[in-house]
Amino acid sequence: MLRWVHLRRKLLAGFTAESYWAARAAVLVIIVLQLFLSEKYTLGPSWLLPSLELALLIPLSLVSRMRPQAEQFQRTAAILLLGLTNLANLYSLVYLVESLLHGSKATGVALLVNALNIWFTNVIIFALWYWELDRGGPLRRRQHQSHKPDFFFPQMTNPELAHPNWRPGFVDYLFVAFTNATAFSPTDTLPLSAGAKLLMMVQSAISLLTVALVAARAVNILS
Repeated sequence: MLRWVHLRRKLLAGFTAESYWAARAAVLVIIVLQLFLSEKYTLGPSWLLPSLELALLIPLSLVSRMRPQAEQFQRTAAILLLGLTNLANLYSLVYLVESLLHGSKATGVALLVNALNIWFTNVIIFALWYWELDRGGPLRRRQHQSHKPDFFFPQMTNPELAHPNWRPGFVDYLFVAFTNATAFSPTDTLPLSAGAKLLMMVQSAISLLTVALVAARAVNILS
């Protein structure tokens, strides 16, 4: 029984505020999603971007265990990884929309699967952006050197709703990205900084384009 409690605590600790495990798992999910994306909608061969992302993920994981002096390298690698993945996903969406406008012969099922792939990838990418942006990034938050918050969470209004010294974790940012992609606007968490607002605008635009133009067209073909 004690061993189970200890294991449960370790698993939960992997997804606490400044754990890198949830973010690494999210990157791996993106890699898997891109491998299943139709090659005609990918930037280069279907294996190229996942390989580059995996190559960037390895030093990113190692740096998180190094000294704080490696912060700049860690942050640069994380931003490079996110930027590369974001551009690749945007390219896939633009190419998919273009193929629809030029009378794509793809089946409704194929279009719907690719649209959902792009949509889910978009959610995870922006969850990582929010996680990396807020208060100067995860490393500074873990070292209690964080800047002013970029997002206003409900727990900040009512501290009694959370444990003392509560800080948002990756799952909180994933929830923000998911609700922003479905509602096309903030829900319970508000953006405070200009950077957070711009990121949420871009994410909503990509999500709206995916749902309105691609998914709607695919469902129309199926009906």
